[in-house]
Amino acid sequence: MFVVGKFISVMARILDTVLWIYMWIIIVAALISWVNPDPYNPIVRFLYKATEPVLRPIRRVIGTIGGIDISPIIVIFAIYFLRYFVIASLSEFAFRLTVR
Repeated sequence: MFVVGKFISVMARILDTVLWIYMWIIIVAALISWVNPDPYNPIVRFLYKATEPVLRPIRRVIGTIGGIDISPIIVIFAIYFLRYFVIASLSEFAFRLTVR
């Protein structure tokens, strides 16, 4: 069980890091959307392609509130939920497997 516990622990850390990086990608994309970015810039295109598949369904359901797009905030809250509930639970489970 020690190996399985360590594997789950490593996977939880990797998932936590990926979610943390994606959260910052969403923040940067939201900040860049406040200005008029060049749509042909490779960084802007990457940010759009990386965030739009997640943000678009939320925009369809919620829309804008007072002309403000709150979909990045909702995704960031979802990422925080995943990081502090799911990943913490996985880490606790992995710890219990390695202690036995």
